[in-house]
Amino acid sequence: MRAINPWINFNGNAEEAFTFYKSVFGGEFARIIRFKDLASAEFQVPDNEANRIMHIALPIGKHNVLIANDVPEFMGRVNENENRSKISVSAESREEADKIFTGLSAGGVIEGTIGDSPWGTYAGMFRDKYGIEWIVEFDPCYNGGI
Repeated sequence: MRAINPWINFNGNAEEAFTFYKSVFGGEFARIIRFKDLASAEFQVPDNEANRIMHIALPIGKHNVLIANDVPEFMGRVNENENRSKISVSAESREEADKIFTGLSAGGVIEGTIGDSPWGTYAGMFRDKYGIEWIVEFDPCYNGGI
């Protein structure tokens, strides 16, 4: 396994928060994807959410990445006083991602089946049997590590 990284959900201010985090930790964003970047006939994005963050990643140190997104309005607001984060596991291969996803999701609720994502990774999302939210992902762009 390459790394385990925190993934934070925001109510529309992910970019503001990550600009602040970048000012503290330094570095450059590894990836910024806005909802409008993924818009298609199958995935329609309302105008008021087009510039919100679908995925933002800030490498911290040699092997850690802080990741976040804005939660679309149709999914409801994130309760900022409770669980608003996920644990993101960066696998070294598709096979390892499948093994981790299958193992950790047993007895839980799958929120997004594992498979090819529109942003070029192999990923899936679930809540385990203890209520913890996980994202398992293999990103061929990071095959050599961060």
